[in-house]
Amino acid sequence: MRNKKNTRALGLLSGGLDSILAVKVLQEQNIHVTGLSFVTPFFGPDLAKKAAEDLGIELIVRDITEVHFQMLKNPPHGYGKTMNPCIDCHALMLKTAGTIMEAEGYDLIFTGEVLDERPMSQNRASLETVGRCSGYKDHILRPLSAKFLEMTIPEKKGLVDRERLLDIRGRSRKKQIELAAKFGLVEYPNPAGGCLLTDRNYSKRLKELLEHEEDPDIRDVSLLSVGRHYRLGEKIKLVVGRNEKENLRIEDLCKAEDTILRVPEVPGPTCLLTGALSLSPDDDILRAAAVICASYGDTEDNDKVRVSVRTKSAQYEIEVRAEKKQRTVNRIN
Repeated sequence: MRNKKNTRALGLLSGGLDSILAVKVLQEQNIHVTGLSFVTPFFGPDLAKKAAEDLGIELIVRDITEVHFQMLKNPPHGYGKTMNPCIDCHALMLKTAGTIMEAEGYDLIFTGEVLDERPMSQNRASLETVGRCSGYKDHILRPLSAKFLEMTIPEKKGLVDRERLLDIRGRSRKKQIELAAKFGLVEYPNPAGGCLLTDRNYSKRLKELLEHEEDPDIRDVSLLSVGRHYRLGEKIKLVVGRNEKENLRIEDLCKAEDTILRVPEVPGPTCLLTGALSLSPDDDILRAAAVICASYGDTEDNDKVRVSVRTKSAQYEIEVRAEKKQRTVNRIN
């Protein structure tokens, strides 16, 4: 039997209170803990980085954008209330954690999940499904609810003392708050999803994108969190920046085949037209995009406005009239 001082645990660290407490519970047993966080267009490691620094532990950050996006297009276990494929997302994270565990000699994987805290993704059946689909079911420890769950291999081997694990269950966070006080934790994030896929408006944009594009790429998904969105054609979208930061982000995300529109004479948005490479200056769709662009500038209704148009091969201006009512036509949300 291995001395528990040598036990090495790799944990999914979101940076929320539950995952922080899971670390503290294992550290009480002198288990060496390393955090693991993930990067996709929908969530990132910022909270985890702060938590790891506060806890004094190493943090591994892995970008799983490509494999996560492929799963997202058709998740085997479907979506939640929005476009959140929580079961398959958690399974993917734990599968990734399992490969790192095996490659780098960790003894177990752990999470901060609490049984029945989230009725759909953290009920007993969901936790079992996630474990089975990850391929590492018997090595996944959930320290906060372990006494309600089956014994894992690390517990059976004596690498973790099951008696010192916890029996937290349900949606109330009273026990977690009491435990935080015991550990001297004063500042910690309020409970929140932290994932864009749980946001109703973002999910509406993503669903709309998948309905019109058979194989959208990561850039298309990254655009969903920027600006105002308009569907101007089956494959044509207009994204309108809402401030200088978004204008710069739109420039960063622009592809060679995209079209950029601006109102050069007055303050206004940078607008990105996708899927419109072959449009001519007098095309109705391009003019509609120019009207929307003009209408978000520092203009009045019916003002004549020159809109700058930049494509891969040309740059020119077209003249339109600002129409504030066009702000709501064809807008996705």
